[in-house]
Amino acid sequence: MKFWLMKSEPSLFGIDNLAQAPGKTTAWWGVRNYQARNFMRDDMRVGDRAFFYHSSCDEPGIAGIVEVAKLAYPDRTQFDKQSEYYDPKATPQNPRWFNVDVKLVKKTRLVSIDELRRHRELSGMQVLRKGNRLSITPVSAREWKFILDLL
Repeated sequence: MKFWLMKSEPSLFGIDNLAQAPGKTTAWWGVRNYQARNFMRDDMRVGDRAFFYHSSCDEPGIAGIVEVAKLAYPDRTQFDKQSEYYDPKATPQNPRWFNVDVKLVKKTRLVSIDELRRHRELSGMQVLRKGNRLSITPVSAREWKFILDLL
């Protein structure tokens, strides 16, 4: 099993939205970064766990835990000309963008980015690196366990 951190803006789709979704499951769509796409498409497996991270908000941080429920498949928004995620170079025969489905495991207390930064054990986490903008990043097993103990 691999571990991940997946960012979402709570003003668009937060942990509470996931908790209210049918089956507490949703597609993780709208990723438009090749490295994050590759993580979903090539590396994520059903059963992998991820921290659901609220970003671009007053208090960014981990708000819950999700599980990958479905392997990567083409993100339908890339084909929708009305979508802000439309990609004219993508075709159904040659999709460029993918999503996975995630299912809520549990909502947690918010572990803020400031709290994460206070622990030297987490200093190597990609989300804490200056300039990191990736919406999906790997989390080591050691980092995962340490954060679980904070929850």
